[in-house]
Amino acid sequence: MMEYKVYSEIGKLKTVLLHRPGYELENLTPNLLEKLLFDDIPYLKIAQNEHDAFADALRKEGVEVVYITDLVEETLNNNEDLLDQFIDQFIVEAHVKSTKVRQALKEFLKNLDIKTMITKMIAGIRTHEVKIAKSVSIMDLLENEYPFFTDPMPNILFQRDPFSSIGQGVSINKMYTDTRRRETIFCDYVLNHHPKFKVERVHQYYSRENEYSIEGGDILVLNEKTLAIGMSKRTDPRAIEQLAKRIFKSNEPFETILAFNIPKTRAFMHLDTVFTQLDYGVFAIHPGILKELTIFEVTQDGDHIHVEKVVTTVEKILKKHLNREIKLIHCGGNDVIHSEREQWNDGANTLAIEPGKVIVYSRNHVTNTMMKDAGITVIEIPSSELSRGRGGPRCMSMPLIREDLK
Repeated sequence: MMEYKVYSEIGKLKTVLLHRPGYELENLTPNLLEKLLFDDIPYLKIAQNEHDAFADALRKEGVEVVYITDLVEETLNNNEDLLDQFIDQFIVEAHVKSTKVRQALKEFLKNLDIKTMITKMIAGIRTHEVKIAKSVSIMDLLENEYPFFTDPMPNILFQRDPFSSIGQGVSINKMYTDTRRRETIFCDYVLNHHPKFKVERVHQYYSRENEYSIEGGDILVLNEKTLAIGMSKRTDPRAIEQLAKRIFKSNEPFETILAFNIPKTRAFMHLDTVFTQLDYGVFAIHPGILKELTIFEVTQDGDHIHVEKVVTTVEKILKKHLNREIKLIHCGGNDVIHSEREQWNDGANTLAIEPGKVIVYSRNHVTNTMMKDAGITVIEIPSSELSRGRGGPRCMSMPLIREDLK
């Protein structure tokens, strides 16, 4: 059984979950980019090479790398009775309306070996791939007007979002857009049925069935007492309150959740696109949130939660709750051009391997130099194609085990 544990953003990383990009990127077209939340079409071969370099950099630092597709395959191989349920759920959540198409899709998927089936679900199932019985209804004919029976899932590259590691528990997230909601089917089955995970040990603080959306890029574990959660376009404040209630009722040591009210724009997609931790008291930050922000301090009050609204700077709120001096490294420095360019390419989205050692995209040379000058060990990975998805090393990774901070 896996000893699941994450009590910080910077504790030595032991095990991390990734998804190596696949044919889903080849199924992106200009007409689908907006719907599928991508800004460009990455070249798959180079994107895979870059992602392999990312995984290799982690392994060289002693990190165990596991892949979501492998975990799903192992889950289904160890629980054959779940296969029909898994396929049915995938098809239902793909919003396939035609009964004939649903039946044909299930037969098509069941005839594949499990590994191929999983990659095909992620890649998207094109209409020409599945033989459908002669159409006899308008609904059947409408299904054929769109190039896919089930849409590709390119955003599954960003494993940070579908679920979140919090202490010895998880939040299985309700994704904001319908395009991304099927991604959480995979982690839901893994966390509930994979032999490495034991439900009674891995507390589940939030469910994908909940009403309000929350995404993992907005959730940062600052230390064993404090969480930071962004109220972004994709994370609803009511979800934060529900999550807080469940965490406070658990045996976890968390005492405060800081809810940051960040701008609801593409550039500020999640809290971790503008703010990540590098070392004790050291953070990379987008200059756009350096001014005073509205922040809500959520604490436990008996069986209820207490919410205190404060208007202050990121530096002051961190100093108060982390009880140490804070150093902020501005993405792109003080040059507005560098700042905007490197923020666009996730210069503030770093993944800490241990205190003071981070993985970053090589292209953000201004920010990377500033980190080095501040004493941070910077491991650079190539990113000409990965960066087109608008997510950095933290976005692409979900820590499963970190050592406790000393």
